[in-house]
This record gives sequence, C-alpha cells and structure tokens, in this order.
Amino acid sequence: MIKRFIIIVALLTTVLAAAQEGTSSPYSFYGIGLTKFKGTVENQSMGGLRLFSDSIHLNLRNPAGYGRLKLTTYTVGGSHQSTQLKNDQVSESSRTTSLDYLAIGVPTGKLNFGFGLIPFNSVGYKILNVNEETANRFTGRGGMNKVYLSTGYAVTDNLSLGVNVNYNFGNIQKNFTAFQNGIQFGTRQIDRTDLSGFNLNFGLDYQRALSDNLNFYTAATYSPKMDITAKKIRNTATITLGANGSELVTSEKDITFPDSDLSLPAQLTLGAGLGASNKWFLGAEYSNIQAEDFNFVTPNQDVSYQNASQYRLGGFYIPQYNSLTSYFNRIVYRAGIRFEETGLQINNEAINEFGISFGVGLPVGNNFSNANLGIEYGQRGTTNSGLIKENFLKLSISLSLNDKWFVQRKFD
Repeated sequence: MIKRFIIIVALLTTVLAAAQEGTSSPYSFYGIGLTKFKGTVENQSMGGLRLFSDSIHLNLRNPAGYGRLKLTTYTVGGSHQSTQLKNDQVSESSRTTSLDYLAIGVPTGKLNFGFGLIPFNSVGYKILNVNEETANRFTGRGGMNKVYLSTGYAVTDNLSLGVNVNYNFGNIQKNFTAFQNGIQFGTRQIDRTDLSGFNLNFGLDYQRALSDNLNFYTAATYSPKMDITAKKIRNTATITLGANGSELVTSEKDITFPDSDLSLPAQLTLGAGLGASNKWFLGAEYSNIQAEDFNFVTPNQDVSYQNASQYRLGGFYIPQYNSLTSYFNRIVYRAGIRFEETGLQINNEAINEFGISFGVGLPVGNNFSNANLGIEYGQRGTTNSGLIKENFLKLSISLSLNDKWFVQRKFD
C-alpha cells in the first residue's frame, strides 16, 4: 500500500508541475489569481465547511482534525468545471479539469501526522481587446501550490489542537501583446513571478455530547499574516506577425527586479454545529480575511483589496451507517451553501462568490473507505460597471482510502 501511494504521489506531482492552470476566470488576472482550494470533496459538498472532523476522513482545512484520526487515510481529489462568462454585450464559455489535492494522514496515538500537496491559487485567462485603432491581448497562466506537513494532538477525547506548516511555491506568467493600426511592429511584455516561502495554519476542534443522541461541535482556524518571496523577471520585445499568425521577435530585452516580499493575509474562521454520531450534522461558520494586507496588485486606481467576510452553511445525513441489508442506507448525503467575498474590488464593485452544493459519499471496500462525488452551481462577479459575471458548474470526485498501520503482531 505504501509503495502504491508513493507511485501516485510521483505521478500526480509530475502532472501538477506540467499543468498548474486550474481556472479560466478573467478575475485571476489580479494579484496571484483566484483561491482554487475549497477543501476536500466532502468539505465542498457541505458548502466548504471546515468545521466537521471525524476518525476516517481527512479535514485539509483544519489541522486539528488530524487529532481524531483512527486509521491511516489517503485521499486524492479532482474536478471538472464548466463556466459561462458574460457581460452586457457578449458571452463565452470555458472548461477546465484539474487535480485539487493529494494527502495522507497517519495516526500514531494521540499525536497524529499528515502531509500533502495542494494547488492553492490559480491563474488562467485569455482576454482580447480589439477596436479600430488597437489590438491588445492579455494571457496568463500558473499558480501557487502548497506542500504541507500537519500534526494534530488529541488533548482530551473532546479537544484536539493542530498546526500546518505550509511551503508555498509556484510561478505566474502574464503576457501582454499590443498592435496599433498602420504600424508594422507591435510590442510584447512577459512578466514571470516565482513564489516561494512558508506560512502557518493553526486549528482547534472541540466536540461534546449534550445527550445520547445530540452532540455539539465547534472549531476554529487561524492563519497569521506571513511574507513569502516573489522574484520577478520581465521580458520586453518588439514583434511582428508571421504569415501563420505566429509572433516573430525582432528585438528583446530582459529586466530583473529585486526580490520582494508578498504578504499572505491573516485569516480567522469560527464555526459551530449540532449533530448525532454517524447519523446527521448541521453546522455554520464565518471567516474573516484581512485582504487589505495583500500587497501584490496590478497598479491601478480602479483595483484594490478590502477586508473580506465569508459565510457557509452545510451538513450531512446517513440513513443507517451500519446497515447490512441496504447499500443505499450507508450512503452519506451532503448539501451546503456559501457566500464568499474575495476581497477584490474593481471599479468600486466587490467581486463576490456564491455557491450551492450537493454530494454523496459511497462506501467502497473495507475499513470505511469511500468514494465521494460532489456538484456545485455557483456565480462569481457582476455585469455592473462593465465587468464580467461567471456562472459555473463544478463536478468533483475523490477517493478516501483507509488502512491500519502500526499493528502489533501477536505471533512472530
């Protein structure tokens, strides 16, 4: 099992390095792109809740959840998204398919560990602006990924604490090409930014039985403001177009900028809920993001970042988790809703996201392994002030495989 997991890690890391583009949103033009990671498919299907943790699933949004693990758990997830983009005049469509996460959690007693790989932010857009005088093209790709090491400690049966140490890495490439009517040569500018550095995420998970059939759940996570390094290189060129439309460079120059610090904003999330063990759960949570601290914006008086609030509501229902006669009674049914401010403001318009989600957890094999399917319909942006509104449909799938390690042998 360990060898198979190592092979999967190697293959998917190669795929991730070759294809970081996980979005097709024009709003990924700003900053370091859009936050792609919304948690596991289980989280996403409950509106993105990071509140609920149990003993057989990984909660990649709250490191304290590792303190509750009882089985070694592997999880991998991916998604396919169809997006309809429109403004006041036209509409376009796009599709993206991507790996969302790859992780493992290992219980060793009260102190448990985990590590994984998460594509966190994504940049991916193609914008063409043509009029009688000029033809401008903007393209971008890339993103920031996280490799993390997590530990969770069960202080008591009710309380767990945890911490993630994240190493962030990746690069973003933004291209701008401009031609003017009646002029043979155009200009091209390519900006490449390499990102690297660490940040932390702390978590708390508290669960308590209020009665035989009712439990209280609460959780909190906090990521302090931290800086990572941004290395920027710019290539400027004079170009002309070949017969087949390809760009032909007549002269070019590279410009290297001094290293700078990129501030990742502080984020606090608080949540609470009620439920019955192995039966149902309903919870809500609130996040505050100090996005004003984000210092990686395209210089433009019409673009800024403001502090943001996010709200999520979701839960699950299991008809009978230990049913021996009906497979459908053991399926987990999930649903949720979310409203999230991104913090990005353009032309005094806040760019917000809304999503409603559903999902199922399908039992697979032994040791409570499961396959998870999720679907989310959502909206991002607005058509006000000449902006773009996105309607998207996202299909997600994951595998959560459980095994037992460190079993003491009874016979030699």
